[in-house]
Amino acid sequence: MANLITTVRILCSLSILFCKVSSPAFYTLYLICGISDILDGAIARKSHTASEFGAKFDTFADVVFAVFCMVKILPVLELPSYVWVAVVIVALIKISNIIVHFCNYHELAAVHTRLNKLSGFLLFVFPFTVNLIDVKYSSGVLCTLTLIAAVQEGRYIRI
Repeated sequence: MANLITTVRILCSLSILFCKVSSPAFYTLYLICGISDILDGAIARKSHTASEFGAKFDTFADVVFAVFCMVKILPVLELPSYVWVAVVIVALIKISNIIVHFCNYHELAAVHTRLNKLSGFLLFVFPFTVNLIDVKYSSGVLCTLTLIAAVQEGRYIRI
């Protein structure tokens, strides 16, 4: 059941590419993706069906969702140039973390620190706030937090 929910997230993430940002269809699919991300792990743990495959599949679905959302959302926002620099830096740190972890442990994995979870939650909420909070302020907070979370993740991986 959990892997089916994860599959729904991947399919909804793909469907987001065909929706206009800020449309009801976009927000509906976006919410389904967010809810499915919470539910799949909870259901797997509660039903005692958690598996290594399920964890990797969930991480893959998270990456698909994040990349498709960035491809769709970032181009329509008027973001300050420092945001683009921060996105590239965080992406490079995250890729570095994945490579180092793979070289050390011969497996792909994501570290779910509290800061990663907080930054993930705030990134998820971000599209709902663009009409309420000036993007140059909210994006600055997000950039700072995601950068700190990525560095912290790297520290945990390298220990």
